[in-house]
Amino acid sequence: MVSKPSTSLPSHLGLKFLKIYTHSGDLDSARRLFDKITHPDLRLWTILISAYTNRGFPRKSIELYTQLRKRSIEPDKLLLLTVAKACAALSDVAKAKEIHEHAIKFGFGSDLMLCNAFIDMYGKCRYCQGARTVFNDMPAKDVISWTSMSACYVNNGSLREALEIVRKMCLSGSRPNSMTLSSVLPACSGMKDLNSGREIHAFAVRNGMGENLFVSSGLINLYANCLSFRQAQVIFENMPRKDTVSWNVILSMYVSNGQCEKALQLFHQIRGEGVELNVASWNSIIGGCMQNGLTERALDLFAQMQEFGFKPNYITVASILPACHDLERLRGGREIHGFCFKHCIVEDVLVGTALVLMYAKCGDLENSERVFERLPRKDTVAWNTMILANSIHGNGEEALSLFRKMMNSGVKPNSVTFTAVLSGCSHSHLVKEAKFIFDSIRRDHMVEPDSDHYSCMVDVLSRAGHLNEAYDFIRQMPIEPTAGAWGALLAACRVYKNVNLARIAAKQLFEIEPDNPGNYVLLSNIYVTAKLWNDASEIRKLMRDRGITKMPGCSWVQVNDKVYTFVAGDKKNVQSEEIYEFLQHTSEKMRNAGYSPNTDFVLQDVDQEEKVEVLCSHSEKLAVAFGILNLKGRSLIRVFKNLRICGDCHSAIKFMSKIVGVEIIVRDSLRFHHFREGSCSCKDFW
Repeated sequence: MVSKPSTSLPSHLGLKFLKIYTHSGDLDSARRLFDKITHPDLRLWTILISAYTNRGFPRKSIELYTQLRKRSIEPDKLLLLTVAKACAALSDVAKAKEIHEHAIKFGFGSDLMLCNAFIDMYGKCRYCQGARTVFNDMPAKDVISWTSMSACYVNNGSLREALEIVRKMCLSGSRPNSMTLSSVLPACSGMKDLNSGREIHAFAVRNGMGENLFVSSGLINLYANCLSFRQAQVIFENMPRKDTVSWNVILSMYVSNGQCEKALQLFHQIRGEGVELNVASWNSIIGGCMQNGLTERALDLFAQMQEFGFKPNYITVASILPACHDLERLRGGREIHGFCFKHCIVEDVLVGTALVLMYAKCGDLENSERVFERLPRKDTVAWNTMILANSIHGNGEEALSLFRKMMNSGVKPNSVTFTAVLSGCSHSHLVKEAKFIFDSIRRDHMVEPDSDHYSCMVDVLSRAGHLNEAYDFIRQMPIEPTAGAWGALLAACRVYKNVNLARIAAKQLFEIEPDNPGNYVLLSNIYVTAKLWNDASEIRKLMRDRGITKMPGCSWVQVNDKVYTFVAGDKKNVQSEEIYEFLQHTSEKMRNAGYSPNTDFVLQDVDQEEKVEVLCSHSEKLAVAFGILNLKGRSLIRVFKNLRICGDCHSAIKFMSKIVGVEIIVRDSLRFHHFREGSCSCKDFW
């Protein structure tokens, strides 16, 4: 064990101990020793500064260098090299410029090694102009100079310039090496420049670099990105040695091409061959399963990942959380939240935003808000998600309040922000506010309104009953009206019983999306309500002729971690008899409290008594009744429906919430309804 000097030391003795401490990684002891040296010379400064840089403490390196300059000590080439490396690690462009100026001041401005380091430094600071200035002023350039300049352009997105610099390199007589090729191949890949990539491939083969690990990985990525999957596969199979990067590239190729099953086969092959997977491999295959709708498989892989000793990171969590955007998997989402909390990644903005959305889509707005408030940093996506969460839950005022807080915090809104806040206005009858925000999109924020913004404004006007104004707005739109705009108008025509505008809107929708059954059903329902039986019959015939079938409505509720699904008139549930008895018994109490069945929502041509029976058997009523019968001390029920909630069911569930004394949350195809004490969060405006 090395004894630690306790008094001030001359430089020659301090040098010996300082080397021992820095080589062993004991930087705290090294710093204490350094501070006890009366007049440390340049060599001692360089040893300690280099140790901080190489051990991953670049900020301390910069601080020490600043102290050195305050003492008017002149740096040498070695010290400037290590400080340049620290600036690159910190991406500190201001300090990088200062170090470059010092190099020129002290006579090192033309040194080849330093100039190469400065090109790399400026590249990592995302300052291409500085790198180019150094490069152009160099009296002589070697392969490292050209390669560093190429890498600088690639890292900063100047892909064409990266390719051009390598071409100039060849014309100058310098011969690219494997690092040059691997640095420029991402430029070809990013531009999908297959021809240039093939030229580089041919050069690599001619010059004995075709089997280089880094070049091969770059070529696989190039061909995969240019959709030359067979060529990518051939290179991969012929690689004498495969690292995790090459495995990940080929794995990602299958995932991005939608070949999830093939990707899974490869993934299991990787594991079978004993290849060391890093977390990126797991992330790639989990993300691929999610993109291809294999949510159950993704959740299984997430569990396996942890069983095999891999720790999911923030990318893993953000990828898997969308699998929990449903009532059935809310418990799984909560478990992932617990994992995030335990492993201290819950405050990551990407993870936090994914959790906000997960809770919101599962009907748990309180937890959604709680996660959002605890985020130490909120970017545009985080604000957008919280605004959207409140919009879909019918909290238009809160969505507007969040929008104003976002503005005040200095975060710049984007197109999605305005879609989210306008959607909140449409669900909460905030017409005046919506008009002001819509007018401000271009005027105050320099964002060009898109089809979603126009559709939202049509929805705002239509839901508020301003149907003629909404129709005029559509006709005056500077862009082609979308199905969203016409669909909003058609939906409002049913609420406000405007048959003429319904015909106009439906005609447009039949042309824009001729296979969407919802438009036909909605128009037919409007005709039935208006007792235009022949017109309704014509629409149903048109559906049959076009082979279009109505999507059956279903609702589901979770009880004791199991999800139960119901369709209209369902009697398959083991408690079906109890469910119908409960509804009949509750119906009497509801009528006494003022409820009157709205038979306009029964489209069959049957007598009034049968219509009431049909209403009683709607899927959302059955699901709510089943949830109430199985409360077991709970005070909250969550029901999801695949279509819009029926108007009569909406009214009935309001009465149920008051009579039974529970909160009932129903999510339909458009939004959430929170029923409490006989009222709904939508204020009967949906």
